[in-house]
Amino acid sequence: MSSEVQGRLSFEESKERSAESDGSDTAADAADASPARSGIEAGGRDQTAAGGAAGGEEDRSASGGAIRGEPGEAGSGGAARPELVVRVQPDVVGLNKALYYVVPDAWHADGRAGRLAVGSIVRVTLRGSPARGWVTDIGVDPPAGVELRPLAKLTGMGPPADVVSLADWAEWRWAGRAVHLLRTASPPSVVTHPAGTRAVAGGDDGSLGPHGLGGGCQERSRHATGDGSLQWHDGLFDRSGSVTTLRCPPVEVGTAVARAAARRGDSLIVVPTPADARRIAADLGSRGVRVALGRDDWAIAAAGATVVGTRTAVWLPMPRLAAVAVFDEHSGRLQSERAPTWHARDVALERARRAGAPSVLVSPVPTLEALEAGELKTVGRRAERDGWPAVDVLDRRLDDPLRGGLFAEGLRECLVAADGRIAAVLNRKGRARLLACKACGELARSSDDRVPMRLVDDELVAADGSERRPVVCARCGSTVLRNLRMGVTRAREELAALAGEPVGELTADSGPLGDERIVVGTEAVLWRLASAAAVVFLDFDQELLAPRQRASEQALTLLARGARLTGGRSGGGRLVVQTRQPDHPVVRAAVLADPSIAAAAERERRRTLGLPPYSAQAKVSGPGAGAFIEALQEAGDTGVSVRGPREGQYLLRAPTHEPLLDLLARTPRPAERLRLEVDPLRA
Repeated sequence: MSSEVQGRLSFEESKERSAESDGSDTAADAADASPARSGIEAGGRDQTAAGGAAGGEEDRSASGGAIRGEPGEAGSGGAARPELVVRVQPDVVGLNKALYYVVPDAWHADGRAGRLAVGSIVRVTLRGSPARGWVTDIGVDPPAGVELRPLAKLTGMGPPADVVSLADWAEWRWAGRAVHLLRTASPPSVVTHPAGTRAVAGGDDGSLGPHGLGGGCQERSRHATGDGSLQWHDGLFDRSGSVTTLRCPPVEVGTAVARAAARRGDSLIVVPTPADARRIAADLGSRGVRVALGRDDWAIAAAGATVVGTRTAVWLPMPRLAAVAVFDEHSGRLQSERAPTWHARDVALERARRAGAPSVLVSPVPTLEALEAGELKTVGRRAERDGWPAVDVLDRRLDDPLRGGLFAEGLRECLVAADGRIAAVLNRKGRARLLACKACGELARSSDDRVPMRLVDDELVAADGSERRPVVCARCGSTVLRNLRMGVTRAREELAALAGEPVGELTADSGPLGDERIVVGTEAVLWRLASAAAVVFLDFDQELLAPRQRASEQALTLLARGARLTGGRSGGGRLVVQTRQPDHPVVRAAVLADPSIAAAAERERRRTLGLPPYSAQAKVSGPGAGAFIEALQEAGDTGVSVRGPREGQYLLRAPTHEPLLDLLARTPRPAERLRLEVDPLRA
């Protein structure tokens, strides 16, 4: 028998949930009449975020003392303090404090007190209004002089204690607010108890194994997943607490590694896209594994299951975490775009470390962070080579940069030879991004030579919009200009003329795909197409020379993504790379199907320059950036250097994370909006 992967897949990353609407407001308001008071915990991370606390709540405990809440009703002064006191983190971003509340006597009588746990979602009274919050500690002694208000309502289950502790660590690690992380770790709707056990293939007697696989032992687990013998990937999860970085070819779909993880027990499997999650979950479900697919299956995960999902899956409850696998760990989709900019790879590794579970980072092009985190293993030289497509490098070093155009000699032959759909990648929108006079070679620039001019509606327009003029060379008066750096719109027109057939255009803003055999677009084309016979990178130097610290690494990930569309060389897959740097380590790594060539060069460069992962960085931006940097610099010599401002942004650097993160944690936040990005991918 096979289990059915139930539930819809919810992949809304870090959805902002400022409150929970569960129909309980009436009950919460009734509890507001209680004659007790609430207090705010002192100490810890006590800086408030931009704008202060919601509802007028302010941070008035800088001296370390507790503060009182609103006074209770008359006659409350002689009330004895109840026995069970809890701390609650309200779901208010600006209030980065824990409040003290008392568990009502009625909860002891009806059993609600027994269901209360660290992470439980409750309703509390905050400034006279009901608010959602998470219990962060139970059975605590409040500071002297603080009168307590009772909890208003037990809403349901929330992140378990180990996830609450993980969120506290991540708050420091990415200089953020625990509220954002606890929201992500909470169920998308009210959950009062874990979901019941699913009917899956059991053992010989029909019983269910401890982790959803029949019998629970290694031999039966192997049978349940359809493997009669161990394969090369089965040893990946043998050592408790180990970290392994697995380099596999782009065509590896990950199901084999996911099955190996599931054989060990309830596993956390993190992937970059919803489609990847559905595919792996369906495969495991068909083999008798109980699967929780994304946040909509939160209750199933709380009961014990193998969790499969995108980056938010790292925050789901897993009472019996046995193994962790992160696929395509190089993907930028695994890092949160909103602050705090936590990375699913690093959260998963920390969670595995705390549980003593083995973890495997899987990628065709592992990042240096992954290579530093664990022991490198490969699938074998032959298998890796066969899993990469053949690469045709069109060398443009001898082409005239002014008169050579966008297409190299030999590109047309590559287009004609491809038997199937072709994806052409050019990461520039529009028509003309850089122009030069065809007669004298003068660049089209503004009258002060400050910014380049672009062609817009038969006029030359300065890139910053400050100047417009007719299409005339300012030096020789010629009206014939050559496009040196065209965008996808112009590239589509010229590619159609070169190939002699219609060419489609695709960017992130495009609608449905047409039926053209050749499609040119930004890198969005690599995600919108399901497959391709060939992928052409029209200006790969743009990626190699991008003004980013990780440009080479990110360029190689684009090649790997293109290789996944085309398939391996045995199936006829091809990559075509136009470049003036054919000897670049990234290009040679793709040609030889050996990513270690690029990794070795990057490791040496970053170590020499002191760049991550051999240092720590944080980007500071927003209207409050200047005030924050001033406050930060008042701390004196902390070992953290400040660079900037550049376009309103500052870059902080330190030899390791500890001094940088400690400094960020203790620096007061300004009233203006502030964005902190620890370990920025685009620095």
